[in-house]
Amino acid sequence: MNTGIGSPAIVADGNPDTIAKRAHYSPPWADLSIIGIAGSSGSGKSTLSHAIVSKLNLPWVVILSMDSYYKPLSPEDSKKAFLNEYDFDSPEAIDFDALVQTLRDLKAGKRAEIPVYSFQKHQRLKETTTIYSPHVLVLEGIFALYDQRIMDLMDMRVYCEADADTCLSRRILRDIKDRGRTVEGCIEQWFRFVKPNYEKYVLPQRNNAENRVAMASLFLIEPLFLRKPPQLKGMNTIVQDIDTSSEDFIFYFDRFSCLLIEEALNNAHFKELAVETPSGKMYNGLAPKGEVSAVIVLRGGAAFEAGLRRVIPDGRTGRLLIQSNVRTGEPELHYLKLPKDISTHDTVLLLDAQMSSGGSALMAVQVLVDHGVPQDRIVFATYSAGYVGVYRLTKVFPEVTVVIGNMVADFEERAGEPICIFPAHDIMPPAETTGLGSFESYLMPQNFDADVTVIRKMVLEHLDTGHNVELILHSCSRVIDSETILN
Repeated sequence: MNTGIGSPAIVADGNPDTIAKRAHYSPPWADLSIIGIAGSSGSGKSTLSHAIVSKLNLPWVVILSMDSYYKPLSPEDSKKAFLNEYDFDSPEAIDFDALVQTLRDLKAGKRAEIPVYSFQKHQRLKETTTIYSPHVLVLEGIFALYDQRIMDLMDMRVYCEADADTCLSRRILRDIKDRGRTVEGCIEQWFRFVKPNYEKYVLPQRNNAENRVAMASLFLIEPLFLRKPPQLKGMNTIVQDIDTSSEDFIFYFDRFSCLLIEEALNNAHFKELAVETPSGKMYNGLAPKGEVSAVIVLRGGAAFEAGLRRVIPDGRTGRLLIQSNVRTGEPELHYLKLPKDISTHDTVLLLDAQMSSGGSALMAVQVLVDHGVPQDRIVFATYSAGYVGVYRLTKVFPEVTVVIGNMVADFEERAGEPICIFPAHDIMPPAETTGLGSFESYLMPQNFDADVTVIRKMVLEHLDTGHNVELILHSCSRVIDSETILN
C-alpha cells in the first residue's frame, strides 16, 4: 500500500509489537532560525536587531524583546518599582521558563502568545501578541545569552558592546520618552542596579557569544589628519616654539592654514565636468557640485582668515562668537552672522584654531544644523585638537567630517604634576579606551558639583527646545560617573 510518492505506510495488524509509520508534513516555518543578541542596557541591541532585519530582506522576520517577559509584580514589588527601588536588571526579574516555552513552541511550528509588559504601570497587560510561523526570530535582551536552555535553541549568538557613557545616555533618552521615567530615577537606577548587574551578570555573557559587535565602531567617523612631510614638521616646530618672532609665527601659520583648508576642501562634493581646451582637446575633470562657504568661530578661528582668502578668494563667510560662561563653564553664543541661504550650500567649512574639550565645536555645529545645514555637508577644520574634543564631536555628530592639523594630549606634565590643557570646569571623559586613544587619568577640581537637579533642568530644557539631547546626556553621564568614582 502506498499513500503517496515516497511515503510508504505500514498498517498495524493488531500486534502491539507492530510499528505504524505514517507520512509526516513539515511546514517551511517549522525550520525556525533564532538569533540571540545580548548586551548592556543601551548598548544598541534594538538598533542592531533592526539592522539585521533590514539586511536579511526576508518576509516573516520577527524581533522578540525579553522586556515582554518581566515577571508580574506583587503589590509590594510594584510599590518598589514606582520608587525606583525594584531591580529590573537582575536575572530573577525575568520569567525564563515562559520564554523557553515560547521559543520551543515557535521552533515546533506552533502559535505562541507573547505577553505585553507596561513600564508605565509596571505590570503585564491582559492583552497578548500572537506570533505564528516566523522564518527568523531575533531575540534581544540583556540576558539573551544567560540561560543555557535558550542558547541551545539559538542558531547564532551575538554580544553587543558600547562604552558606558553612551549606554547611559541612550537609556535616559529611551526611559524619558517611552517609559515615563524621570532623569533622577534613571540615574539612580543606573548606579544602584544596572551597572552592578552588568558587571556581575551581563558582561560574562560575552564568552557565550559567537560574534561581538562594537556598535560605537560601526558609526565612528575617523578624523582626517594632515600628512607630516618634513616641511610641515618644520612649520609646526616654528609655530610652537616660544622663541618664534611674531612675524615668523604669522607667516608660517598662514601657510599652515592654507594647507589645512586645502585638505578640508578635498572633502567637498564634486561633479564630473568635461571641458574643451584652447587646443581643441577634451579634458575630463571635476568641478564643485555647489557653493562652498566658510564659517569662522571667533576669536581663534580668525587666524584662518588670511589662508581662507588665499584658497577661496571669492568664498562667502559667516561668523560665530562662542565663549564659555565663567560661572557654569557652558559655551554661550554671543554673536551670529551667517549667509541667509547657507542651508543650500553644498559644503560649509567650520574653522577654529583649536579644540580642547569640544564644547565650542559642538555648539558651532549645532548652530549650523539648526540653520538647516545637513551634517554630511559640514567639514570642521582645526589646527590642534585633544582626544576628548574629537571623541565628543564625532560621537554626537558622526556625519561631520573633521580635519585636524595636530593631535595633542589632553594633559601634560608641568613641574611634575599633570595639568589639563582643557578647562578644568569642563566635563570629564570616561576612563576607558575609545577609538581615538586611551583615557587613564584626569585632573578633577575638588569642588566639582554634580547636582542631579541641575542635570534634570538641562535635559528638560533641551527636550522642550528640540536641541540635541544626546549631547547633554553624554555630558551628564560623565558628571555622575566622575562623582561616583571620586566618592
